[in-house]
Amino acid sequence: MKQTRKWLALALAGALTLSLLAGCAGNQAPGASSASPAPEETPEAASDALVIAEQGIFSAGGSVIQSDGTFDVANYYTSREGSTSHVDHANVLYQIPEDNTELPMVFLHGYGQSRMGWMTTPDGREGWSDMFLRMGHSVWLIDQPRRGEAGQTSVAGTITTTPSDQTWYTQFRIGTYLNDEFTYNEGSQFPQGEDVLDQFFRQMTPDTGMDNANNDQNIDNAVVAQAVAAAIDEIYDRTGRDSILVAHSQGGLPGWEVPRYTDHAAAIVAIEPGGAPQVDSDAYNAMVEQEIPVTFYYGDYIGEEFTDVPAAAMWAMMAASADTFTEAYNAAGGSSTVVHLPDEGITGNSHFMFQELNNDVIADHIEAWIQENATE
Repeated sequence: MKQTRKWLALALAGALTLSLLAGCAGNQAPGASSASPAPEETPEAASDALVIAEQGIFSAGGSVIQSDGTFDVANYYTSREGSTSHVDHANVLYQIPEDNTELPMVFLHGYGQSRMGWMTTPDGREGWSDMFLRMGHSVWLIDQPRRGEAGQTSVAGTITTTPSDQTWYTQFRIGTYLNDEFTYNEGSQFPQGEDVLDQFFRQMTPDTGMDNANNDQNIDNAVVAQAVAAAIDEIYDRTGRDSILVAHSQGGLPGWEVPRYTDHAAAIVAIEPGGAPQVDSDAYNAMVEQEIPVTFYYGDYIGEEFTDVPAAAMWAMMAASADTFTEAYNAAGGSSTVVHLPDEGITGNSHFMFQELNNDVIADHIEAWIQENATE
């Protein structure tokens, strides 16, 4: 017993000594130095901080389908009779900056993509969503119906496992695939490296309503347009402001249809859309009636002179549709411009200009157009 008490006394004394030493270390005399002082935030670092006042996520649009029959609650786990499913909506992730001075911007991705493409770059730099937040815009990032976090669909698709990275890489005019390696177009602004390509290809995502296994790439533009319009109406209800729609590639096709379903589109910025609206179509007429300003942006490596870029001629044909639209739209009293970045001295950009090394330069160019054409 005496040995036990002696051991306990020594243990308590040791603990008290350690406690006193720790207290002395944490309460230095004024002016005493510290081995590792806490870093102080500089005014420059504080001013560079992106401050978000509000953020959230919601679904917009869509429909509800129901199967025939009566739901069997006794077999609830397997019964599908009389059941409902909420489908074909858009999913919207939004952020509102503390300095919220400009119009909301709604971003609609293209084929095989999701909203992720606007949020970052394959090499981890700042994406357009952050850049436009810093400019005072709230951003509303859409996963279109049957894609990403809006995967619930009324149409049963089939997902193929057939590899296709090289196809899309070439189609996007980043470069091509020769001698068992990915190449880059001359002067390319696309970030390079195996890790970068790994990140880029992994942002691709399937469409749950598309019959990919049978090479069917059809997308229901009306379904997408109605869901995007519902999101824009929701944004108007929340903010009291019309929205600038920024649509990329395949997203450009339903993007033109959006004004048929809402009158709260302030402007449309089309980033290499899969074509322009046909003159005198319902979409075209809705845009003329609402006097929606439009701008098209095209990157580099477009035209028959780029004989080493397999997709160059095809993209030239798609860009030509923007010229046809613009001529008719302006003659009808609208406002449309076509921007070919090389003509602006901005070179080396592919179909994914918003993820490339000079994405900030292009964002600034777009913001200048917005300030001239789409302010309240």
